[in-house]
Amino acid sequence: MTIDNQWKYPEAIVDCNWLESKIGNPNIRIYDCTTYLHYTDDHPQKPYDVESGLADYNKAHIPNAAFLDLQNNLSNKNSPYSFTLPNTNELAEGFKRLGIGDPYHIILYARNGMQWATRIWFMLYSLGYENVSVLNGGFIEWERLGLPTDRKSNNFDRAEFRVEIKSDIFVGKERVLAAIDDASSLLLNALTEDIHIGDNSRYGRPGRIPNSLNIPFHDLIEAGTGKLIPPKEAIQIFADKGITSDCEIVNYCGGGIAATLNAFILHQMGFEKLQIYDNSMSEWAMNENLPIEIG
Repeated sequence: MTIDNQWKYPEAIVDCNWLESKIGNPNIRIYDCTTYLHYTDDHPQKPYDVESGLADYNKAHIPNAAFLDLQNNLSNKNSPYSFTLPNTNELAEGFKRLGIGDPYHIILYARNGMQWATRIWFMLYSLGYENVSVLNGGFIEWERLGLPTDRKSNNFDRAEFRVEIKSDIFVGKERVLAAIDDASSLLLNALTEDIHIGDNSRYGRPGRIPNSLNIPFHDLIEAGTGKLIPPKEAIQIFADKGITSDCEIVNYCGGGIAATLNAFILHQMGFEKLQIYDNSMSEWAMNENLPIEIG
């Protein structure tokens, strides 16, 4: 577990000043992971339209960063859901093609929330590539500090790494169904409280997966800086919900993005039994055969 104000895996989180001092280091590869969600009622089967962050990357980005397109390059194009993982071989090949692999230290950031970086972090973690860090505060903090930006597009040469699959990280609805009445499992919703209690029906049927607890991912981010809250505060938030490391925690949200931020914090707190429901409420709320509760 964390000790006082120290994360268990501090190497997986870097700050902006450290990264600025490493710009130009040939062993560091930086990726802008920005993706935008535009919520809409135009098509009930999909709660949002997805926009790549490439246009904003082209306006300004951290020097030497490349752009990583989650939906178009690293998601299953045949899925009805926006960010479903492709099969392992396709996913690993996609990352290698983007230049991710040995011996490079990969730095991930986004300009609209750390959940996009933690999503990619867990995707790589599930493949066994762990020389990866998220930038604390992302581009929001980078600009707030007045650090240099660039408009020059960048791509990295292909890289290789040995794939060692952690098959129990991303799970489907069958695992979630089993967890509902399993005393050794805990379901954790990263969405906002209004969605959790059923006041907002953004994903179809209002409500939550039965027996789940709610810690909105925004509660784990500092207002203003966009950085992760300190470990001591995070420990208290989870303790107040009675969440302990002896349970296997199945994290979910709307589409498998925000849940990765909660899971990342739990990982940094020393929790080892962590899973992420990949399609989350985008799938669950639209399937009338799956149980749901409100209130």
